[in-house]
Order: sequence, then structure tokens, then C-alpha cells
Amino acid sequence: MAEKQPPVGSVDRALRIIQLLSESGQGMQLEDLAAKSGLPRSSLHRLLSALKYRGFASQPEPSGPYFLGSELLAAAFRFHDRLDLRALVHPVLLRLRKELNETAHMAILDGAEIVYVDKVEAIHPITMTSVIGGRNPAHATGVGKALLAWTYPTDEAIRLWASAHDPLSARTRHSITSTARLVEEMQRIREQGYALDLEESEEGVRCAAVPIFLGRTTPMAGLSITAPKDRFPRSRLTEAAETLRGIVIEELGDSSP
Repeated sequence: MAEKQPPVGSVDRALRIIQLLSESGQGMQLEDLAAKSGLPRSSLHRLLSALKYRGFASQPEPSGPYFLGSELLAAAFRFHDRLDLRALVHPVLLRLRKELNETAHMAILDGAEIVYVDKVEAIHPITMTSVIGGRNPAHATGVGKALLAWTYPTDEAIRLWASAHDPLSARTRHSITSTARLVEEMQRIREQGYALDLEESEEGVRCAAVPIFLGRTTPMAGLSITAPKDRFPRSRLTEAAETLRGIVIEELGDSSP
């Protein structure tokens, strides 16, 4: 598939410079920026001057390296301080329902549990029992497992989490209740980039889930798509997981590391 062309070339080039500067804590010389961006030095210098004017780039010493500017960092912090997560992500849930016609959730991790903070119901006679504000054990839900896998990104971290919340409850006969199995499940989730719930929270209900990071190193929340088992045979469940992951990347510029 051909790469999409940016709507405004000059804006795209400026954003590319910001991305390059964000990758180097030691700053970057003009020559290095020119080599990595592929831009002529004259064009690059004009773009850097515009970014410096707005505080999005800085050059503490004449002829020295360029850094991200303090205004860019301040803008990012202001955004996160004021972020209405539901307002940002709700349109993604609506798109998930439109494309898959199944129930979409957003949840956050709270200790040993997940809390549902948003939900868009599928247009089917049979609906899901989950409610906004409701809680479920994290280890027994797809969205909980997706959040655990990257909130506790090592085997040792997961073992410590499981030890702190022992015993792991069995919601159904499919629930993971041993630390060793949970560690294996986390490894699998990180490898494939999404989590599956195979009737682990509720008999006859399956779901696929992914974390969303929004610029953080640990997830801010998780998104899931849920349906009765008869509408989610294993093949369709896997397809739904890939669709979910693709939509999150497209809509939020976000994906699991």
C-alpha cells in the first residue's frame, strides 16, 4: 500500500523535526538533522527558526545542538493535566461498534481490578452485563490482562503483583488462577500485541483488548471488544483483535511497544 502524502508538506516537515529532536536527549547538530530528515540545510534552518520562535525548539549556544523547546514540553504537560480521557476515546469506541457491531469498553486498572469508564453497546438483542463504574478482577478479563501486561512489563513484576493480590479468584472454570500461568499469559500478550478473554470472566462471553498509552510508557487505559461466544468463534475473535489494534493505531497514533 502506498504511503499517504501529508496534507501540508511544510507542517509535516516541522513535525518530523520535532520527532527527531525527541529521540535525542543530547540534542542534535544541524548536520545530523539534515542527514536524518533529508531536508536541505537552508529549508531546515528556516523550519528550526520557526520552531524556536514558538518555543518548540531551542539552541542554547550559537552553532550548538538543537533541543526540544520548553513550550512543547509545557504544552504536553498541560494537555495531560487537562485530558478528558472519555471525550478523547469515545469516538474510537463508536467506530469499533460501527465496524464490528459488538460492545466496546474502555477501562482503567485500579490495583487488582479494572474499572469500566466508558461503554458503547452493540446493536443486538443480547447485550453485555457490564456497566460504567463496574469492576472486575484484572487477571480474569481481556482488558485487565492487556493493562497488566504492560503496566508490569517483566515476569518478576507480574509475580510481585500476583503475590500482592493472592489468591487469584476463579470467576469461571477458564480463569487463570496460578502465578505461573499468568506469567506465561503476559508473555503471550506482549508478543502478539493484544489480549484475549476466552470466557475467563463470564461463561459464554469472549473479548479482545489492547492498551492505550497516549505518550506514556505505561497504559493510561485499555479498550476491548466483547461478544457472546457464538458471535466470537476463535477465528473472528482474532480478527477482531487485529481490527481493534489497527483502529487504535490509526485513531490515536498508539500501539503496544
